[in-house]
Amino acid sequence: MKRKAMSMVLAASLCAGMMAGANVVSAAADEEVTLTILAGQSTTDAGIEDMIDEALAKQYPNITLEWECVDWGNDFQPKMQQYLQSGLPDIMIGKAQDVATYAPQGILGEIDSTYLDRGLDAARENVTIDGKTYGMVYNALYQGVYYNKTMFKENGWEVPTTLDELQAIIDDCKAKDITPFASHMVDTWSIGNVTMQFCMNDVFNKTPDWGDQFRDGKVSFSDSEDMKNAYNYNKLIFDNTYEDTFSTEQTDCDAKMVLGEAAMKVSGSWSIQNFLDIDENFDFGIFPFPNQTGDSKLIFEPNITVMTSAETEHQDAVNAFLDVLTGDKELAVEILDYTKTASMLKDVTPTFSNPSQEDIDQYAAEDKIVDVTLGNNQLVWGGFQEENAKDIAAWLQGQETFEECLKASDDRVDASSAN
Repeated sequence: MKRKAMSMVLAASLCAGMMAGANVVSAAADEEVTLTILAGQSTTDAGIEDMIDEALAKQYPNITLEWECVDWGNDFQPKMQQYLQSGLPDIMIGKAQDVATYAPQGILGEIDSTYLDRGLDAARENVTIDGKTYGMVYNALYQGVYYNKTMFKENGWEVPTTLDELQAIIDDCKAKDITPFASHMVDTWSIGNVTMQFCMNDVFNKTPDWGDQFRDGKVSFSDSEDMKNAYNYNKLIFDNTYEDTFSTEQTDCDAKMVLGEAAMKVSGSWSIQNFLDIDENFDFGIFPFPNQTGDSKLIFEPNITVMTSAETEHQDAVNAFLDVLTGDKELAVEILDYTKTASMLKDVTPTFSNPSQEDIDQYAAEDKIVDVTLGNNQLVWGGFQEENAKDIAAWLQGQETFEECLKASDDRVDASSAN
């Protein structure tokens, strides 16, 4: 847990008359306000709180942000459960899927259209419940298989669209003593993430309500061939990666990819930060992991999502925070360039060079992109996907059978839904 408070000297009056929907941000210049923030961060995000502090201080110097930054995958949900007992922070920063978890409990405040209108229309889709929007989606990640473009070109490999084509590349890699996949299975969050990627293209793209059917007893992990296939792709990766994958950290894994020791990595945009830190000229692309039917889509994930407490005593200051976050384009570009992510704000484009953007644009033009929030709303992360990932890790290491791994997922059916 990282907590920091940035004290600011009162220096200027607030911008008078700024509209926040029907309300005016009217906190007096001589009134010091401290907003508490629980920030569930992805691996790309640590450090953006300093950028936000600096930008806020320029416009609203009387507002202090007290941050509690935690790992989203491991700690955000437990922290939220604690705060449900003691009272929520003024602001929570998580992911779009968190809105489906917490908005139905009546604890989130509705986001004013003043700030929502600065975002893309697609940013509202999975954070709107019963016509009310409870989250401001700020940026987005893409997920799929990153590949070394130079290596693919030198070996004459085409981007695979079927499992047979993927297997042909794997076989050629092994014949040439190239590790097919970079992976860091020491991180169970990574196993959980790639498993949902597999599920999106083999399960949810065909059966969008699979999770509801699972809870109704109509389908199960043990009996579903589609879900078995999704789980088994982990074994395909495990059999074709480093022997020490269960002790390889993400940074080392990404370095091996950049250095040409591996041809591909099932991952998301968070890897770009490492790729370009290691070699700013690294040339990479992205494609969706092939499914059984050869019609996989690239996966889109809304990432940083701002939620507010319905019970905050500082709504004007919260609106000032939202104003800076959505209205300061210089700040937005700084955050996007640092995190190496896509913008969900209108008229804001990151300036960093993303070699995989050409592939993303192609899949978008072909309508081959799917929002992973569908799967994450059907089968929630906290208490379900992350626990399933632990069993997958145990199975891959020979500590459980495949059947036991599947049954463990079935046995935690009650934890699969946010409601």
